[in-house]
Amino acid sequence: MNPPLNRRTFVTRSAATLAASVASAPLIGRAQSAPLKLGIISAATYAPTYDNPSAARMPGSHHGTAFSTTFNGWDEEKAKKLKGTFVKSGRRLEGARVVKIWDTDKAAASALADVCGIETVTDTPEQCCDGVDAVLIVDDGSGAQWKYAEHALRKGVPTFCDKPLAMTAREAAAVAKLARETKTRFMSASSLRFVPDIIKLRGELPQLGDVHLASVVCGNELVYYGIHALSMAYAVLGKGATSVTNVGKPGANIARIRFGDQRDVMLLVADKEVMRAGYQINLYGTKGWRSVTPDLANLYAYLLESFLDLVIHGKESVPVEEEVEVIAVLEAAKRSLALGREVKISEVLNA
Repeated sequence: MNPPLNRRTFVTRSAATLAASVASAPLIGRAQSAPLKLGIISAATYAPTYDNPSAARMPGSHHGTAFSTTFNGWDEEKAKKLKGTFVKSGRRLEGARVVKIWDTDKAAASALADVCGIETVTDTPEQCCDGVDAVLIVDDGSGAQWKYAEHALRKGVPTFCDKPLAMTAREAAAVAKLARETKTRFMSASSLRFVPDIIKLRGELPQLGDVHLASVVCGNELVYYGIHALSMAYAVLGKGATSVTNVGKPGANIARIRFGDQRDVMLLVADKEVMRAGYQINLYGTKGWRSVTPDLANLYAYLLESFLDLVIHGKESVPVEEEVEVIAVLEAAKRSLALGREVKISEVLNA
């Protein structure tokens, strides 16, 4: 297996290679008489911390098992014997089925495949992209799952890359550039964008008048979990961040995100020692206020439903450029805390 590319070489292949790979892409406009065939990558184990790549991976995967059971269901008796985290989806999607799986730990991949009825365990992530209609790349704790997207994008296979798209804006922008160059259907997003409470709040926005102030809150690490809180604000209010000032402290972030002269959004993200986990969004409008703590039931099914809509109908719910901006805001918040000053989004994107 060829190692994943670094960000410098990720988008520097020849135009001829791109053209040849796109030509071999499966046709998505076909009649949907049978479920779409999906490959799922890095889905059976989890890295304990993204900044320590040498650490041993743990068996089980929150997102990998949730995604697999959303499409394939599971065998209850076999699931009892599976080691590590196993999330059973409360809602099934019938429009697709996972038929291939790959993980760095082949034994763990084989065990998950047995529980969820996944037909093929591949030797490489590249093989997991072959002969399928779309690919799911799972958040595996590394912060670098974006590297697995290259092969699928060059083949023109519709690709979902789990949150966070990358840990830096430059890495995220490289993926976005390749997706656009290859004209491959691509999606990366937080599941919080699609839960019914957030969709409903978006619809209620006109009732609140002009919203110049808002806040979003969640627990745990700034990028890995802050992306969920920030994505709620983007889902409801839209993009256009210009700068970030983080006046918090390590493990307790209080970041003011400025959207030009239109609004300020406060992003509060704190470690478990400071604050329990959870999610909340608050909007303060000229005509009214709203405070929402979203119901997270079946949140992955709503996310994956949106991806299927992209694969089948070409409906792009989250343009990849917007997700790059989300990563840039989170990176700017980290940089602002370290430097003790306001950091412009352009400064991060052009670094």
